[in-house]
Amino acid sequence: MLVGSADVAALAAGAAEVAAFRADTIELNDVVCFQLTAEMRNSAREAVLPPGLHPTIPPALSVQVFEVGDSAWGSFHLATVRVSCRSGVRARGFTRGSVVSTESACEGLRSSLGFPARTGRIAFRHGYDGVSIAVSANGVDMLRIEAIDPEPMANDDVQYTGTLNLAHTPLGLRLMQVEMSTQATQVDRLSARLEAFDGASWGDGLLVPTRVIAASVSVMSASFPPVRFVCRPEELAFTGTQAVA
Repeated sequence: MLVGSADVAALAAGAAEVAAFRADTIELNDVVCFQLTAEMRNSAREAVLPPGLHPTIPPALSVQVFEVGDSAWGSFHLATVRVSCRSGVRARGFTRGSVVSTESACEGLRSSLGFPARTGRIAFRHGYDGVSIAVSANGVDMLRIEAIDPEPMANDDVQYTGTLNLAHTPLGLRLMQVEMSTQATQVDRLSARLEAFDGASWGDGLLVPTRVIAASVSVMSASFPPVRFVCRPEELAFTGTQAVA
């Protein structure tokens, strides 16, 4: 059975502090979500995940970029890079890095949902002809994407896997299981190209996308319901999962 081999202490270097688990749902309105999935090299397969998670074959990462028009933290942009994995039998994405455009949203995402977020610059253009994205922080060109030739899809054709964020919680250092509920009004498939990707700035130099598998953009509303479960990062989900309440 394949499991992650990354050092948990090293992964926790930028982990967020979650003082208490929220009991309310976080609503995001007027959202545009771009998602790209790409294969990675086999050398990264186990090395970028903690021992409590199983890598996928082939190894893959996903890039999600959100333009949020309205939320409790105002309008903001969020870019996050996740490694595709399984927690037990469930498909998940383990977050390795996140960039947020505003201080209020950055603090909210860290303290509420455990995202390893930091502030940076995110340019996100969504038009009839496609999507252009550029992300930078501390003078580093972290990510640039060009996606063209949108093709309409059914509003429920794109599914988003749950997210696992490593954070310091009231139960200790845990993987927080963050689910996202969505209601899409428009979904398009895109032909995407990664113009730039700096893996080290997203958490690990082994994060090297080699081939784009799929890309999409959705116009939607989204919400994060209260976190119900957390997992020990060094233990498999079958025995290491705990209920929050």
